[in-house]
Amino acid sequence: MRLPAASRLSFREMTGGDLDDMAALLGDEDVMSYYPRAMSRAEAGDWIVWNQRNYRDHGFGLWIISLRDTGEFVGDCGLTVQHVDGVDELEVGYHVRAGLQGNGYATEAAAASRDFARDVLGAERLIAIINPLNEPSQRVARKIGLAEEKRSVSRDGAETVIYAASL
Repeated sequence: MRLPAASRLSFREMTGGDLDDMAALLGDEDVMSYYPRAMSRAEAGDWIVWNQRNYRDHGFGLWIISLRDTGEFVGDCGLTVQHVDGVDELEVGYHVRAGLQGNGYATEAAAASRDFARDVLGAERLIAIINPLNEPSQRVARKIGLAEEKRSVSRDGAETVIYAASL
């Protein structure tokens, strides 16, 4: 399978061996502050299984991102199909370890995922579903060319902002 490419980051599929890193990432109160709650270790395991199913069913999902030079775990980033207002949409999503935020890794990974969606998948549209209070994530979306399109409500009833762009 072809994966996104970025200058400072490497991408790979998630495996069961990533559970410790993913549980720490998705269980971090700071990383998950704009979600209803941080995830448990079991939920992080379910997250990995969900992404493995996405790889199998769609040929993409959220990938593990690591620093190219050192292999240090950064977070996850990639593409998922999301059902928004009655329509299946291709979404770019990203989580970066709290201690590594502010270094441009989310923007670099999201831009590589956007390019993968356009150049490899032939996608014509990309969205990001973002909590309206999550200004850092909104900045990432804007930096990769997405613009606020509308407000929506997520499956759990929370208000979201939909950023979108034609590719």
